[in-house]
Amino acid sequence: MVGEVEHVIKGIPNVIGFLGTEKGGDPVPMRLAEVNRILGKVDELSETEEEMKIPFVIGEPVKVIDGPFNNFSGTIDEINEEKKKLKVMVKIFGRKNLLELSYMQVEKEV
Repeated sequence: MVGEVEHVIKGIPNVIGFLGTEKGGDPVPMRLAEVNRILGKVDELSETEEEMKIPFVIGEPVKVIDGPFNNFSGTIDEINEEKKKLKVMVKIFGRKNLLELSYMQVEKEV
């Protein structure tokens, strides 16, 4: 690192400590084994996502667990397998509204 880049990076709180430092205060580059381990984890996650089954059915009651409509309940109106998104019909202020949410933003209602 040289010049203004070094000054800017060192000025961001907790960045240098996170990257690790040598005695001189410069960040230590990652070892190739560390990079390969991280990339391997990313590859594993992308493979498991492809194998994931659709955990929802149209007409099933669900509860929103993430986002601005947290804790609202509704029913699944449409499922988009490619984007892993659901269209959920939710009643807001007495009116039905269609929300597009990801699989991770809802849970099955018991």
